[in-house]
Amino acid sequence: MRCNRVIVLVLALLPAALRAQESYKIEVLKEGPPGALADEVKREMDAQGYRVVDDQGKPYADFWLRAKVPATARPSGPQGAVLFPVLAEGELLGALRFPGEGHDYRDQTIAKGVYTLRYGLQPVNGDHLGVSTYRDYALLVPVAKDKTTADLPTKRLEGQSAESAGTNHPAVLMLLAAPGGSSASSPTMARDEALNTWGAVVPLNLAVKGQPGAVPLSIQLILVGMAMN
Repeated sequence: MRCNRVIVLVLALLPAALRAQESYKIEVLKEGPPGALADEVKREMDAQGYRVVDDQGKPYADFWLRAKVPATARPSGPQGAVLFPVLAEGELLGALRFPGEGHDYRDQTIAKGVYTLRYGLQPVNGDHLGVSTYRDYALLVPVAKDKTTADLPTKRLEGQSAESAGTNHPAVLMLLAAPGGSSASSPTMARDEALNTWGAVVPLNLAVKGQPGAVPLSIQLILVGMAMN
């Protein structure tokens, strides 16, 4: 029986592993934010998006970032297990569109469609030990449930995000810093052989209270691959 369980587990992980072994690249998408977004949300988005395509040129995901993301201060590095302490939990970061079936960092199936991206932190409750070094994530929320630019309370955010996957667990995409602290002035895809992931490295423009202009922050949004634990 133990052998059978191992075989089932390997088969379950195989699709995610195969996706991560493919090659991906990112392109600038000169297309406005999806019409499915609520007007209040759409007005906050950058007019330009990004498209991630596989090695056959097939689109895997399109996403748009908020033109200016409110921040409490200029970025100055991690604070403990939090990479981006200047961001607020539940804050709107952008929007994402899966043109076909998508997957989150837990390899949950995400249906074709448009979702908002909101900043969240992995709970410190003992259930997520070893999943990642840092707690930062982007949570996917169905656009039909997310019509405001205001920060969402954690409980509401997690409940609505879970609807994206049709499960009792939020749909999450891991957020990391740009590899080696590199600048994301030009978007690129980063491959992590150890984690078996692909991440979109892009600039997030912050609106820091009391400071003129946008403050750039390089982030890496993991779009392909899953947690190993």
